[in-house]
Amino acid sequence: VQLQASGGGLVQAGDSLTLSCTASGLPFSDYNMGWFRQAPGKEREFVAGISDSGGLTKYARSVQDRFIISRENAKNTLYLQMNSLKPVDTAVYYCAATRDWRLIMFRTRYGYWGQGTQVTVSS
Repeated sequence: VQLQASGGGLVQAGDSLTLSCTASGLPFSDYNMGWFRQAPGKEREFVAGISDSGGLTKYARSVQDRFIISRENAKNTLYLQMNSLKPVDTAVYYCAATRDWRLIMFRTRYGYWGQGTQVTVSS
């Protein structure tokens, strides 16, 4: 199983950025997917989750109304559109896969993780 995250970079506050995560080696459409992030010195935290069909989404309060999670099952790809970025959004962003929608916010419920992509937002 491989989850390959990409799309990170250095942007200015207020800019937008879209992350992608391409999955291989697992039945992508059978898995709920999540984005997490980890800033230096902090724990990895939930950002957004989407159900296996794409019909349900969930967001952390800190990104609600700014970030949009989506997926294209035909392309085995997960996305995170990030708008109105703030310096506090600076972190390494990880995609992950889980069978458990009810506990989508809990990182311990995820069995597969990508390698992470760095997002840096300057003020």
